[in-house]
Amino acid sequence: MTAIPSESGVERSLLSWLDGLGWETHGQDGGRGANVLDEAYERDSHEVIYWNLLAEQVIALNEDVTEENVEKFVSSLRRDLDAENLMDGNRAFYTLLTKGKTFSVQRDDGTTDTVYVDLIDYENPENNRFHAVNQFSVSRETTIRPDVNLFINGIPLVTMELKSLAQDNDWHDAVRDLKQYEEDVPRLFVPGLFNVAADTMELRYGAVGAPTEFYEPWNDAPEAYQDDNAMRQAVKALCNRETLLDLVKNFVFYERRAGGDAKIVPRYMQYYAVNRILDRVRRGEHKRGLIWHTQGSGKSFTMLYAAENLLSRSSVARNPQVFVIVDTDKLNSQMRDQLANLSLEQWTEAESINHLQELIEEGSSQLVLTTIQKFEDVDPDVQGNDEVVVMSDEAHRFMEGGLGTRLDNALEGAYHFGFTGTPVQEGKRYAPDEREQAKRNTMREFSPEGEDYLHRYSVKQGIDDGLILPVYFTLRHEMEWAIDDAGLDEEFEQEFRGLTTDEKREAIRENVNATTLAEIEPRVEKAVEEIDAHYDEHVSPNGWKGMVVTPSRRSAAMYGERLIERRGDAEVEVLYTSTKDDPDLIKQFHTDSEERDSIVQDFKQEDDPKLLVVHNMLLTGFDAPILKTMYLDRNLKNHNLMQAIARTNRPAEGKENGEIVDFQGVFENIDEALDYDAETKAYAARDKDELYDDLVEQVERVLDIFDGIPKDDTQEATSAAIERISTHPERREFKQNFRRLQNLYEAVAPDGRLVSEGIERDYKWLSRIHVAFMRTTSGDDDPEEEMREKTREILDKHVDITEIKRDFPTYKLGEEYLEDVEGLDNPGVKASQIAHATREHLHPRENQNPRYRRLSERVTDIVERWQGEDMSDPEAVEALKSVEEEVLNVEREADEAGMEAAEFAIYTHLTEESRDAIESDEQAEEVAEEIVTQFRERVDRGYAGWRTNQQTIAEIERILLDVLVVEHDLGQLIREDDGFVDDVRNYLIQNNE
Repeated sequence: MTAIPSESGVERSLLSWLDGLGWETHGQDGGRGANVLDEAYERDSHEVIYWNLLAEQVIALNEDVTEENVEKFVSSLRRDLDAENLMDGNRAFYTLLTKGKTFSVQRDDGTTDTVYVDLIDYENPENNRFHAVNQFSVSRETTIRPDVNLFINGIPLVTMELKSLAQDNDWHDAVRDLKQYEEDVPRLFVPGLFNVAADTMELRYGAVGAPTEFYEPWNDAPEAYQDDNAMRQAVKALCNRETLLDLVKNFVFYERRAGGDAKIVPRYMQYYAVNRILDRVRRGEHKRGLIWHTQGSGKSFTMLYAAENLLSRSSVARNPQVFVIVDTDKLNSQMRDQLANLSLEQWTEAESINHLQELIEEGSSQLVLTTIQKFEDVDPDVQGNDEVVVMSDEAHRFMEGGLGTRLDNALEGAYHFGFTGTPVQEGKRYAPDEREQAKRNTMREFSPEGEDYLHRYSVKQGIDDGLILPVYFTLRHEMEWAIDDAGLDEEFEQEFRGLTTDEKREAIRENVNATTLAEIEPRVEKAVEEIDAHYDEHVSPNGWKGMVVTPSRRSAAMYGERLIERRGDAEVEVLYTSTKDDPDLIKQFHTDSEERDSIVQDFKQEDDPKLLVVHNMLLTGFDAPILKTMYLDRNLKNHNLMQAIARTNRPAEGKENGEIVDFQGVFENIDEALDYDAETKAYAARDKDELYDDLVEQVERVLDIFDGIPKDDTQEATSAAIERISTHPERREFKQNFRRLQNLYEAVAPDGRLVSEGIERDYKWLSRIHVAFMRTTSGDDDPEEEMREKTREILDKHVDITEIKRDFPTYKLGEEYLEDVEGLDNPGVKASQIAHATREHLHPRENQNPRYRRLSERVTDIVERWQGEDMSDPEAVEALKSVEEEVLNVEREADEAGMEAAEFAIYTHLTEESRDAIESDEQAEEVAEEIVTQFRERVDRGYAGWRTNQQTIAEIERILLDVLVVEHDLGQLIREDDGFVDDVRNYLIQNNE
């Protein structure tokens, strides 16, 4: 006999799955299962709870409730269902479900006691009654009849609405019905935990009161519940009795919002990650763990669910102190506001370094929110609580420097869980030896040997679940260049005829790079023309917005001018900060923090502006679902590139995907753009103690060079130390051994032994000697900005862009690229590379003078590299190297000699742009010198790719925090103007190319 597919079939299947999970089910035979319970427990159709069943269970679970007084208790509980507002009623009833209801009990001796009556037994699930029935009809002002309801002890906790695709309905229709039920008969949902909307193929769940966009899948399961049928697996994993009780008891937040409170239940990756953390703490086998949940999955709530469970569940820890650590004041403010609006009670914020130390010493069992920077001067060995759990947000950004060492030293023996939203293993291409690989591997800090992640939620899973969208990229990086070689040669010779050959060569290296070319007017004109047409054709018609990302503030200003000419002031905004020393071109678009906040808020809405032009701003932590297309004209890699991608992948109604139009060729070789491997983990975990031993030996080796010289803070000691290393062989020995010492120190940090064993103190003394030594040998500042300006003028005259190549396919940046970038082999991209290699072969470069390469040859070389081979690397030195690189063999000292320009740039910024923040020019000079000094000490510039490596960016930010906040109390420079950090980072990197 043939049966026609219908909702009833979905209903019966679901009830059969629940039956297999141990639920008492009624309705599998196709009848109205609710009628069975209605008759058994004499329910009136206007009631939403099986009161007689609940009365039986309350008596069974509570010694103080008896046959004689249960009716009194039930009558009181009935009144708790009366609520004018669904969410207010739900929140109040949730307290009764989890903490019990107060009840006055008359004793035999005439006295009265107030007791708590449990409605559910969470410790012994078998003591509860679990019913699943279909067609539960409730008639109040109107009548509703959801398809399936789940009851625990007669209380409706889950309401399900089912649809059949065969009847042209899906889960979206089910959500609409559920929302209508909540409006028509809110009383049914006052006790509710969540609702389920499902169809023939898919299942979504959402908290009571949740809007449609927060109905989400449950796409993972423990081994016991895994199933080839995805919907059956979801039912088994989400609705098994143990998980449902766990969710009710331990995984509900209420959040105060402007439009009214919201109930929050966890996403599946949050739930499983938290339970992994709890299990690790409960077992005590390891004290580390790394949680990689892709951006947009809700890491903050995962941490807060974990904190709440750690603090409330004595079976996990007796009386723990929990630290949630972030690395910026902005993130701290966001988390503080989140905590203030949640129903989490035991928390406080560390307001200062001293306050943090007091909290550590007190050891109170509560959540402590703090920034990593506050650990700078916290004393070691002062813990007042031996059960400490630390959770570090964006772990990849700050755990590999000195502050991480301070944290480990201050909270010795603590459990430490790292959270990150971007991949944390950088491949061998950016870490040429094993120690360098270990140094860049966050797993070394957070993963026990043999473990990759404690829990992982990948980009692919985020796309599959609809939390984020796939991102597509289109290459627009190939341009036809028309170069007047003879004119370039002649004008360059005339303009710089006073320089020696070596000085000319150095000038080219310093001033002609990828950024310089990106600032050439003909190229900007052609790119703006392309952006303008693409936006009108592909982005604007659907109501989406765009962002243009440029390699410099100058190029941002050039893009801004030309886009405004084409589209008008209202549609285009340019975001960066400028200084009084900047040219008018840049100063015209200066914005302060208040203006930027206003622009960003407007951008997130439907009205103008439509296009944002940025350099560094808004590439991280900026969520605007209306942003679909990024026009990328800046070389980004790894963490930075992942962050940029995430700006375009936020879901919005009607938005199918994000998009990147690539003018730099970043995605031409995806293997280089997103380079992470899985091999460094094993080495790092195994070899950390060996690295520490090597560091101790290396410190002693370098200190031996200064044998007999006091290691103190006196002029005499410093002078004697510099004098000793000013001549050979000590000079060569110090330079070589200190470079290795820097690498080892950064590879070992953070490690509490660096402080406790005095290694950090010795290293700082040697670092200061190194700084003084470099200052005595670095030479004079060069007028670099003037030379750059002249070079731009020459290039503008003699270089033209005739065409942008458009015949590249569009590639999907999502599952196949972000899930497993190491194995990527995209044939379209590979074919493009072969074509470029052929062009290189057909147009060999001249090389008549190995000591001095003419400007036209270098420009031609850069263009060819942009068009075909290795030019995804953004560093100017690497971009300008030719096949004769070994002959040129520029020593690292030449790269560092230009740092004096960075010091002057920072000094100028402080004295002219941030005058109100400093006390005097002398203070500005001291701050600038200290920043550059710290930069030399702490930033490793000895490997290809250091300028764009995430570790470099993060370390510079830490240097600014150390110098400005800790040493000089100038934190307002960072808090009030986020552009200051971006500008100083540019001064340091661009003056060290």
